[in-house]
Amino acid sequence: MEGGSLPLAGVPIAVKGRHGLRAAGPLLAAGGVVVGATSAPGPGTPWQTWGLGARGRTVNPWRADRTPGGSSAGSAVAVAAGLVPLATGSDGAGSVRIPAAWCGVVGLKTTAGRLPSTDRTGLAVPGVLARSASDAACWWQVVTGEPEPVLPPLPVTAVWSPDLGFAGPDPEPVALARAAVERLAAAGVVRLVRPRVPLRLTDPGPAWLALRAPGADLAGARRVRAENDRRLAGLFADAELLLTPTAPTAPHGHEGPGDRYSTSLTWAFNLSGHPALSLPAGFGGDGCPAGLQLVAPHGREALLLAVAREAEARIGG
Repeated sequence: MEGGSLPLAGVPIAVKGRHGLRAAGPLLAAGGVVVGATSAPGPGTPWQTWGLGARGRTVNPWRADRTPGGSSAGSAVAVAAGLVPLATGSDGAGSVRIPAAWCGVVGLKTTAGRLPSTDRTGLAVPGVLARSASDAACWWQVVTGEPEPVLPPLPVTAVWSPDLGFAGPDPEPVALARAAVERLAAAGVVRLVRPRVPLRLTDPGPAWLALRAPGADLAGARRVRAENDRRLAGLFADAELLLTPTAPTAPHGHEGPGDRYSTSLTWAFNLSGHPALSLPAGFGGDGCPAGLQLVAPHGREALLLAVAREAEARIGG
């Protein structure tokens, strides 16, 4: 998407929810045209991955009986359905990456503190849903003023983890993500390495929930965060990227996820603040997309976007 001094000149964009225009100033200044506000789960929705809002269900564009994920549900659907090339989102536990995976688009969660956010806990950060990594990179340039992401020397070193040491993902999303990793390796985009210490994070769920609960004892949450930060720092001393499935399951039905946390592979990086990106990783037996999650050191969004663009160029989106 190019437009001289207005890189988004005339480009239709969607914003997340009815308050999305508040954060859309840089996109409007770059020439973007907001064509609508997308659906998001309503207040009191017990599971923010439903995509069930005030106007009813938001359906997965690949199967209407399945959820698109959330809470950036409508943004992912608008991009996947071809209504807009990009839509804004926010990600507090996977709310950009999960719908990106389940709708078959690109989803970027930014580093905590890199862009303005109203979330008092620091868990929720801005992000974008886009039809391609190039479009996501254009969004990043507009909102940050940074130059175009430069591709680092290839292959980029990466560590693969199917479960982060604690999650229990289903076999199919793991197999799809792993197959995508193998394609990236065969194309010379990444080179898998073994970290000196195998990655085993502590389940961030209790810590995440404590940070969200008014008056909760935060000492335990801080200990989990510090320990996971230490382990991730060790991993990123050995490799440039961490690769995982984006979601532990295929998209569930509109009745809800049951006792499974759709966030089990994503919310660790809201707690730690690392940037992460979901790339399409193929389709499951139910006909729904799955995603591959790329995680980078703090502040390395440009690395994620450059690698994602090269992946699309070499193996397709």
